[in-house]
Parts: sequence; C-alpha cells; structure tokens
Amino acid sequence: MCLKPKVKKMNGFVLFITGGWAAGITLAPFGIYIKEKYLTWTKIINHESIHWKQQMEMIVAGAIIAAITVGILLLLGISSWWLLTSLAFPFLFFYLWYLIEWLIKFILPPYDSAYSALSHEREANAFENDYEYLNNRKHFAWLKYLFHA
Repeated sequence: MCLKPKVKKMNGFVLFITGGWAAGITLAPFGIYIKEKYLTWTKIINHESIHWKQQMEMIVAGAIIAAITVGILLLLGISSWWLLTSLAFPFLFFYLWYLIEWLIKFILPPYDSAYSALSHEREANAFENDYEYLNNRKHFAWLKYLFHA
C-alpha cells in the first residue's frame, strides 16, 4: 500500500463530524485532517499515519469481502440495484469494524475505556512516539491488540 496520506488542516465539515473534540482524524482515502494548532505536532501526525495504514488495509480487505460476496450472490442468481452498495463497503469497512468493536468493548467491563481499548487505537497509541514504526510495521498489526489487554 503505497498511497501516502496528505496531511491537511481540518475544514468545517471535518470539525462538524468530529464534534470539534479531535485534534486529528484520518479519513482514508481523502487524507489526514489535523486542527491548525496541531499541524506541527509530529506525534499526532505519526498517530494518524498509523491509522492511515490501518484504514488502507481495511479498504483492501473490504474490497475482497465485497467482491466475494457479490460473486456468490450473482452465482446464486441474486442481483439487484442494492448490490451497488458493495462499491461503498470497502471504504466503510474500517468504520463498521471500529463501531462494532467499540460497542462490544462499551458493553464489557471496564465500561469507561471502550475508546482506548479499541485495537486500532491501542496500536496507534503504542507506537505514536516511534517515528520508524511505519517502516517496519507488519500488515494488520492491530489484530494482536484485539483480544489482549
């Protein structure tokens, strides 16, 4: 995955969808959006760059899942306009995973740490100060944080 993220200043739309609380957010394939006052903070940019890699992996995985699903449905003779939703699935797969994992971790104790317990956040937090991490990171490295505390 060689697409390099563009780091951009947060615009009004991104501020709206984050509620203004996030210092930065990664929205692959569009870029990494950072609040203006944090644009020079390498720690935040590195954290979001880890999320960029995670999201690019999930886009590829989502595309494979969507292609297999559409192939099976077409082989079964099931076709309809709603199959067009498979085009959006790869881009939404990361957020769907993120939401489901958050809901599960919100329901299970400790209840107040669902966000920080997310596998994607745990990997990004663990390596946000390691500026060489992305050069050596293995694909889907966040999976090892899924079940281990």
